[in-house]
Amino acid sequence: MSFWDKYQFYFYVTAAALFSWWLQQFYEQRKAELKVAENSPDFFSSGYYKKEMDQNGVAKSELWADKMEHFKTDGATHLQQPVMSLYNPDTAPWVIKSASGIMAADGDNLQLNGHAVISREASANSSALKVTTSDLRVKLSINYAETSAWADLVSPPNQTSGTGMEVTFAKPIHLKLLSKVKGRYEIK
Repeated sequence: MSFWDKYQFYFYVTAAALFSWWLQQFYEQRKAELKVAENSPDFFSSGYYKKEMDQNGVAKSELWADKMEHFKTDGATHLQQPVMSLYNPDTAPWVIKSASGIMAADGDNLQLNGHAVISREASANSSALKVTTSDLRVKLSINYAETSAWADLVSPPNQTSGTGMEVTFAKPIHLKLLSKVKGRYEIK
């Protein structure tokens, strides 16, 4: 009996064990790569722009962002430097800016993170207004925004501030501070 005949079985068992180990390592590596791919954006855009029209073809809202990333796992759209404009007839548009934001998969709920500014230029029917706050939640279908953070409202020459705020951007326009409200008003 030759050497090969005597140890052939052990050779095949060792080769099968080494091949199984290599397949396991390859599978683990592919699994890790797939996890990274699942949490990656499925599409993105630099210089993102979206315009929404009403049923009459009149601009209802516009959304700009320096960068947009859409994630397939939860359907959310992450925005960098978003600027949203909400339009009303006979008044200047409301402009909402933030450092970053996340649009929910439903396309209706926008969470603006960090420092946020809401502004409206003066028009024939309304005075200029600037609201400075943070962590703003916007519900686009009803033109509504809210925050539980501090908010500062300036409508020159008046200034009001408080904690927590609710805003309705469509007529009738409504802005409400929820607590610790204080203000400075100039009467002409």
